[in-house]
Amino acid sequence: MNLIDLPDRREQVDPGGPAIRDAHAEPDNAEHAARVRSAADALAALGIGRGDVVAVLLPNRVELVIVLFATWRLGAAVTPINPALGAAEIAFQLQDSGASVPVRTDGTDLGLEGVQTIGTEGLTAAPGTPEHIRASAALALLIYTSGTTGTPKGVMLTHDNLDAMTASFVEWFSLDATDPSLLVLPLFHANGIVLGTLSPLRAGGQVSITGRFSRDRFFDDVQRHRPTFFSAVPAIYALLSALPDEVRPDTSSLRFAVCGAAPMPAELIERVEQRLGLPIVAGYGLAVLTQAMVFPLFGLHATLRQNLAIGAVFTLVSLERSYLLRSVFQALS
Repeated sequence: MNLIDLPDRREQVDPGGPAIRDAHAEPDNAEHAARVRSAADALAALGIGRGDVVAVLLPNRVELVIVLFATWRLGAAVTPINPALGAAEIAFQLQDSGASVPVRTDGTDLGLEGVQTIGTEGLTAAPGTPEHIRASAALALLIYTSGTTGTPKGVMLTHDNLDAMTASFVEWFSLDATDPSLLVLPLFHANGIVLGTLSPLRAGGQVSITGRFSRDRFFDDVQRHRPTFFSAVPAIYALLSALPDEVRPDTSSLRFAVCGAAPMPAELIERVEQRLGLPIVAGYGLAVLTQAMVFPLFGLHATLRQNLAIGAVFTLVSLERSYLLRSVFQALS
């Protein structure tokens, strides 16, 4: 599947169905697709087209996802930037990625002299006819590393990469239209974009964006939005597992949760599983490269997790290896 067409496909299948929401907006599939087309028109009016790179400096919100699809619709790529970065760090990523027209929160001063920006209110335009480009090998995302051990590096992900990874997640987690996700990870990382957003949208589900993670608000969000899964990092799970014993949140809607980005001790996994009453799927690999492996939800989940450092490999280009490993796991179970 070419994810460029995903908003249009969802609109055709279920125009009134839920698409994505945050604290300020909850567009259905038809509204979401219309906003993507309008944003594409606005970006095209600024000269964005095939081969360009659009920078996005937004907190987790509906507009960030709209910009993703709108930019891809024009044959351009997106480089998401952590909005908490300083002016010098933002300037570096803009220059290194060759990005133009950063998309920012309305009223925000990025401190960048001579750089044309567009606010979220500028993502609306009179309908035009921008070219709708479907190129599976074209660049889709430029995700930058954190730079903790050196200068941040831009990782080039194509639409084929995103197609392979989202198809793998949908298959291995058995995602469908009844599987809404709860997004707590930042959308300037691959995990939040690929697993938390694109995969449930591909499966037909809804994405609920909660903003910056808050332990005190998290379970209220779960009870209100009724997601079937979410993805987080060990530090978040440590906070959730430290809830007082008398606090018994309703997690009945959740089928599983995913942990990645850093090692998670087996004791913490067991404590979280017992506390929340759901399996924690441990992920390994380089998600920023759309290469990762996770322990499957079927069969020998617990035994494999505790004793073997193997999982279901998601390849960059094809899914044949993951199909092979699935048959191996099924035979073992």
